[in-house]
Amino acid sequence: RTQKQTPVVDAMRTSKIIRRLASRTRQTSALTRGLPCRAIEMKRLAAVPVRGYKIMNFGGTEEKVIERSDYPREALKKIFPGKMALLGYGTQGRGQALNMRDQGLEVIVGLRKGRTWELAKEDGWVEGETLFEVEEAAAKGDVIMYMLSDAGQSMMWPKIGPHVTKGKTLYFSHGFSVVFSDLTGVAPPEGVDVILAAPKGSGTTVRRLFLEGRGINASCAVHQDASGKAEEKAEAIAIAVGAGYVYKTTFEKEVHSDLTGERGVLMGGIAGMFKAQYDVLRANGHSPSEAFNETVEEATQSLYPLIGENGMDWMFANCSTTAQRGALDWAPKFEAATKPVFEELYAAVVDGSETKRSLDKNSQPDYHEELQKELKEYADSEMWKAGVTVRSLRPENQ
Repeated sequence: RTQKQTPVVDAMRTSKIIRRLASRTRQTSALTRGLPCRAIEMKRLAAVPVRGYKIMNFGGTEEKVIERSDYPREALKKIFPGKMALLGYGTQGRGQALNMRDQGLEVIVGLRKGRTWELAKEDGWVEGETLFEVEEAAAKGDVIMYMLSDAGQSMMWPKIGPHVTKGKTLYFSHGFSVVFSDLTGVAPPEGVDVILAAPKGSGTTVRRLFLEGRGINASCAVHQDASGKAEEKAEAIAIAVGAGYVYKTTFEKEVHSDLTGERGVLMGGIAGMFKAQYDVLRANGHSPSEAFNETVEEATQSLYPLIGENGMDWMFANCSTTAQRGALDWAPKFEAATKPVFEELYAAVVDGSETKRSLDKNSQPDYHEELQKELKEYADSEMWKAGVTVRSLRPENQ
């Protein structure tokens, strides 16, 4: 092979390794179908595959892979014998809190009273025992899990910071506040371990995959090691919150890759490409149903799941010769067109301008009202209204 081909081949090999790691846990999901949540948890714990600590080759680079067998339930309880005070109960916080509770850790939740407070009570958190106001929970916690929104972390730090005292552990699921502390004001004091575990998916997915016995992929990192045990804590807490396998990173790399991904292929970039193709098809006389099916429905319901299971190389090899030739020819053109945008995006992430914009916008008093206007534009667009009708025709929705 030529040097020019090497990155593509390496990327494909890396994707195959990741898929193998994920598939090794799928066998347990069949054991959990139809069982109540608690029964699912007991069956899940009994069905966890035998796995071990590994150094694996990802496309030519060796990386440490942490798996669930490295930190079984009893080990988690020894590493975290005190209170895990999780502050915030959004989708990510909720999923992580429930998973830790199911793993036998002593978890308390810190919230403001309101709709989310009532949701927490419905989930079994008891007011005055495992459910407290945010500052009270922080004061009680041995591990303070700072799971408020990025803007919320910045605004609440003057009240939470005094409770982050020597000997405690401060946990994040995103490096945002610490990496951009000059903008957020979140500056952890000396004498505390500062760790991170970042599940690669929504909190809903974190919970669902945990209950299925699979676990989500996650990264972990250490920002400050006061105890000499911060690395062990970071690895263990990633498993505790629901990860199936974990890879190492840094706070900086986590936040840079995360912000780039959200704005790029995970949401922003793909939304832009969906709209561009849909608009071109409509402008050339294609019906809304045809334009949506050829742009979104076939991608999300047929091709993307196959790419996720088998990789892009497999997808190229298992389509019609016409699709194969066209995709291989046009892929470099799309790469050339979009790479400058990704380079611009990454630079904006690293220099903090994306962080500044997020903090400024999200802290405006009318933010939620303005956000609803933006979301309504998407919901009311012809493309996504067509999507509602197309999705209603899926067999499972009949």
